[in-house]
Amino acid sequence: MLFTLLAFALALGVLITFHELGHYWVARRCGVKVLRFSVGFGRVLARHTDRHGTEWALSAIPLGGYVKMLDDPLPDSSPGDADQAFNRKPVAARFAIVLAGPMANLLLAAILYALLSMAGTREPAAVLAVPAPNTAAARAGFQGGDRITGIDGTAVQSWGEVRWRLLDALTTGGELTVAVDSPSGVARERVLQLAPGHIDSEKTDLMADAGLRLAAAKPIVTQITAGSAGDAAGLKVGDVVQAVGAQDHPGADAMVREIQSHANQTLAMTVLRGGVPTRLAITPRAEKGADGKTIGRIGVLLGADFPMVTVRYGLLDSLQRGVSRTADTAWFSLKMMGRMLVGQVSLRNVSGPVTIADYAGQTARIGLAAYISFLALISVSIGVLNLLPIPLLDGGHLMYYFFEVVRGKPVPDKWRETGQRVGLGFLGALMALAFFNDFARLFS
Repeated sequence: MLFTLLAFALALGVLITFHELGHYWVARRCGVKVLRFSVGFGRVLARHTDRHGTEWALSAIPLGGYVKMLDDPLPDSSPGDADQAFNRKPVAARFAIVLAGPMANLLLAAILYALLSMAGTREPAAVLAVPAPNTAAARAGFQGGDRITGIDGTAVQSWGEVRWRLLDALTTGGELTVAVDSPSGVARERVLQLAPGHIDSEKTDLMADAGLRLAAAKPIVTQITAGSAGDAAGLKVGDVVQAVGAQDHPGADAMVREIQSHANQTLAMTVLRGGVPTRLAITPRAEKGADGKTIGRIGVLLGADFPMVTVRYGLLDSLQRGVSRTADTAWFSLKMMGRMLVGQVSLRNVSGPVTIADYAGQTARIGLAAYISFLALISVSIGVLNLLPIPLLDGGHLMYYFFEVVRGKPVPDKWRETGQRVGLGFLGALMALAFFNDFARLFS
């Protein structure tokens, strides 16, 4: 729990502080006086005032930060000081200052995605399992062992890239041309026809619904107990199981079930040893299971043997991919919001701080690359959310400035007051829905 909370606090601290840095940087360029830049909220623990009169503060609650600007001139201000007030600036300057926060989050996401592309990540290769009957993949002619190499002319290297390229079409429907290498090495193209998918919960797997699943990993022997049935049969560490009993190319679960159901019965086994198929005969020994029933055991520890690829790109390609991934994620987020409004996507997919904190902890435990990817995704979400034309958010202020340009004068205070009430009600309802979904997931 503590690890999850720390990962969540770090994520919020970094992302919100970067957001506020965007506001600060553009405000300074536009000549606005910044009174305070605080990292964190609450009681100030340490502070320093720079030569521009800005107080830099470190506060007790590390869940973000804020920028406090001079909104209106002080009564006794000189003309020069009065010109540093935010509300005295032209509408273009105010627009740029407000827009800079969300744009900083989108820029951060692009940088993080680019860094991941340059550093490289180890991911499963896109080798498919046999598609279930009557799925889109089955109708397109996909076969077990097909390795996806491209989608609509764009090369893909890993299962993660395949999922990303298919995400939009899986939700909105469409036709895709998918290039594959068959198990025999022959390059082929499949035309995948996808119907719009309905996302009704976070457990929905649209890839699986379309018949696209990763092939099961082959069992690989990682440890052998001396004197066990596996030791007596001649198994070696590193053997990859290709067949056992009636199971051909079994996954680890299928192999275990086959062994357990054949106590004291000799089974034929084929393993790949140093690239060469080797045939063995193995007799699982009868033992009592946890439920008291007799099962077969061979005394070996199994791992997973699955083709992995290192996904890495050069500097220019990584920068391009960082920008395009950020833009695609932002556009996909907007489309999902639109589909929620018309009922095509369930409101149960709205997540709040509890779920986000859980994801922060899970990705941090997986590794640095997963955590950075999580930070990039949440940074895009913060940027997109703040650009929505909802009063109290940055997008609401931008909406007022747009009206000001159209009208030739600022919007009336009555409009702002009404907008604040509407915005507060909307955000309150959204937060209530997010918390409801969070706790529903916890107790379901």
